[in-house]
Amino acid sequence: MRVLWTAVPALAALVATGLAATGFAASAAPISLAPHRVVYDLSLAKATGTRGVENARGRIAFDFLGDNCEGYALTYRQVTVLESGEVGSKTSDMRTATFEAGDGRSFRFRTDSEMEGAAGKKLDGDAERRGDGLAVRLKQPKPERFTFGDDPLFPSDHMKRLIAAARAGETTFSIKVFDGSDDGHKVYDTLAVIGRRLEPGAEEAIEAPLRIAAMQKLARWPVTLSYFTPGRGEQTPVYTITFELYENGVSRALKLDYGEFALKGDVAQFELKESAGACQR
Repeated sequence: MRVLWTAVPALAALVATGLAATGFAASAAPISLAPHRVVYDLSLAKATGTRGVENARGRIAFDFLGDNCEGYALTYRQVTVLESGEVGSKTSDMRTATFEAGDGRSFRFRTDSEMEGAAGKKLDGDAERRGDGLAVRLKQPKPERFTFGDDPLFPSDHMKRLIAAARAGETTFSIKVFDGSDDGHKVYDTLAVIGRRLEPGAEEAIEAPLRIAAMQKLARWPVTLSYFTPGRGEQTPVYTITFELYENGVSRALKLDYGEFALKGDVAQFELKESAGACQR
């Protein structure tokens, strides 16, 4: 499961990796992502196709800490129960921990996932953006090193660029992203479609945990973020996330679309965390 930088988290949205390439002034105010904890209750939004999903429930717990100087640490857990009249109930449990450097140059990732009736999977590795592309080193599922010729963003840096695009009034944002999914072997093309800015205080249907003073001061934008396999021209997204994105990186109104079924996530718990201190980067 992809995080919203994710998160959701998040998902995950540009015409180049630099702010200058998106038409933003170099002096634009820096964007800081707020440390926070959020829990989403999951339910079935739609079901189509051949998998026969009739009901779904679950929960995402998302803990995000750090700043632009110290880097960003994320722990994420998603438990999902899918119910089908044909095959019964199946439970999946995925736990992810990542750390991304504040300058967006390096990324560590670790994932443990279990699917009822199948062997568990483990992924452990790190990645570094270099002048000649992206270098990835895996420890699990087996020791391996490889490189991509692309220069993708990591998830937190991607989220900051997406917020910058929204603030600037952009309506689309496309760029390559590496988030450690698919056993760490894939860089995705992403496309974000950004909706009309929702001004502070526009609280239609906002979940109660988000109705706190610090969040009521912030604008937000509806976003649809799609992930594509690179180099295949026009195609159906591998994965799509829709959400409302606050300008501090918090997300609400999640919809996780897997094609044959989709889940929605409503905020059940929310807490803003204290920042470690002033960071000027």
